[in-house]
Formats: sequence, structure tokens, C-alpha cells
Amino acid sequence: MAQSRKDVVAWVGSCVLPHEAAVRAWLKRWTGRDQDIDDVIQEAYCRLAAMDDVTHIGNGRAYLFQTTRNIVLEQVRRSKITRIDTVTDMGSLGIVDEAPPMDRVVSGVRELQRVAQLIERLPLKCRRVFVLRRIHGVSQREIAQTLGISQAAVEKQAVRGLKLIVAALESDDPLEDHEGEVGERSRDRTRGR
Repeated sequence: MAQSRKDVVAWVGSCVLPHEAAVRAWLKRWTGRDQDIDDVIQEAYCRLAAMDDVTHIGNGRAYLFQTTRNIVLEQVRRSKITRIDTVTDMGSLGIVDEAPPMDRVVSGVRELQRVAQLIERLPLKCRRVFVLRRIHGVSQREIAQTLGISQAAVEKQAVRGLKLIVAALESDDPLEDHEGEVGERSRDRTRGR
């Protein structure tokens, strides 16, 4: 299903247009002539405007660089005389995809899942305070009023929750399915510090 022209134009304006200066600087090293640069940029925008859907593009900057690179390569293939520095500089465009490698993404997701599990295992009052303060960014004063406790108790519970989570993460112990909350052992280690 095709996107609306308005959505495509909005995507180009927010995800591609901000990177035009970087592409122009890179093209200046390749071509050395402003007229050629304007032509390449214009052609890149024409190709983007002709697209029916841009939702498959994860990185607008990388896509713009790749598109302009392809245009320059097409021009080089069509021309009879090619500057030698243009050919030797082809490898200088190392921007293809700035997304982290898949193994890092998977590792990050697992780590987030582990932290979420650790938060769920915090003692009830500690978990409430921790989630409100550290995740939702609610002020100590608002939490104290909402839960009917002092601001000092809010601070103490938020710190306690953070210490328990950090201790559990540092221990590299698998999560326990015991009835107790996040690491009774973690709490003992925290007290010993």
C-alpha cells in the first residue's frame, strides 16, 4: 500500500533534508564542481519523490548517501573521461547503515528484559517508588503525596531499588524463582558495602 505524498514529503523533510550539507561536502571531494553537485542532489530528490513508500527505509542519512553514490557511479559509467581521484575515493563513503549490529540489538533486548524482571521482583513499596521516580520521572514531592510517605522515604526507596537492581546485574546470577524479591542475597551484599 502506498503512502500519501504528504507522508513521503514529511519524511524527506525530517529524515533526509537535514543531511544534505554532509552529502554536498562529500560530493565536493568527489566532483569538485558545484554544477555537478547540484545535479546529483536534484536527481537524488527526484528519485526520493518518485517513491510510493518510504517506510522500509530505516536511516534517511544512509539512504541519501547511498542514493547519491549510485547516481555518481552511474554518471562515471556513462562518461568517457573519469577523474582518477573520483575512482580512488569510492571507498571513502563508509556510511551505509548506522544501525547497530543485530547481535548487539538482541543483547540489548535481553538486558532490558532482565532489568524489567528485576524491577518486577522489587519489594512492593520500593517497586512503586522506583517505577514512578526512575521510569516515569515523577518528582519526589508528588510521589510522597501520592503514596502518603515522606520525601526522605521516597528517596530511600528509589536508591534502594537502584542498588538492588545494580547488585543483581553485577552478580550475573540467573534470576531466582523464589518467593523472595530481588535478591535477598543482593540485599545482603549491599549492606556489606
